[in-house]
Amino acid sequence: MWIVTDNPSSHNSLSTRTRLEDHPRIHHAFIPVGACWLNLQEGWWRIFRKAALTGRPFANRDDITYATTLATDQ
Repeated sequence: MWIVTDNPSSHNSLSTRTRLEDHPRIHHAFIPVGACWLNLQEGWWRIFRKAALTGRPFANRDDITYATTLATDQ
């Protein structure tokens, strides 16, 4: 069985490598650094986060809904 993950240090930590050594049928493959940007959802999320969320305080759920509506309408 193969597990495909991104590159955070937790995925390559000593405890993770030790556990994988104890289970030889499990193989770990890392996606290339920066490959997440090949996924169109990641690019959209970056734009959305910048347009709707960055630097804005939200007092309640309605504020978040309003910011989300404005950003997605663009």
